[in-house]
Amino acid sequence: MKHLLFIALGGGLGAVSRYLVSKNIQQLTNQIIPFGTLFVNAAGSFIIGFFFYFFDNITVSRDIRSLITIGFLGAFTTFSTYSLETINLLRNGEIKLGITNFLLNNIICFIMVVLGILTSRFIIKIIK
Repeated sequence: MKHLLFIALGGGLGAVSRYLVSKNIQQLTNQIIPFGTLFVNAAGSFIIGFFFYFFDNITVSRDIRSLITIGFLGAFTTFSTYSLETINLLRNGEIKLGITNFLLNNIICFIMVVLGILTSRFIIKIIK
């Protein structure tokens, strides 16, 4: 039961963080392409890449791992929202914007996972 509470806590924090970050980025960019969602997906991809490597090299409790990866990042990243936004762009005849949104989210988030792993690897080398 305690383990589920850690996941729930992370999920709550992730959902609120996603809402605030995405909303603020979208207001700053004020674009047709949903850059708020793109930013959250890219940041979440970086963070999960970072912790993937970090948790393989540093002892962290199962509860904390789950709080961060399953809870926080599960609620923070918004690939379901991104998918719906892409479909809506396509449905509205915005084919180029829909394809652009699809490519940006997939390419940038893949790169961010790799950068997160490399950053974590660098930090691990420094602290060991």
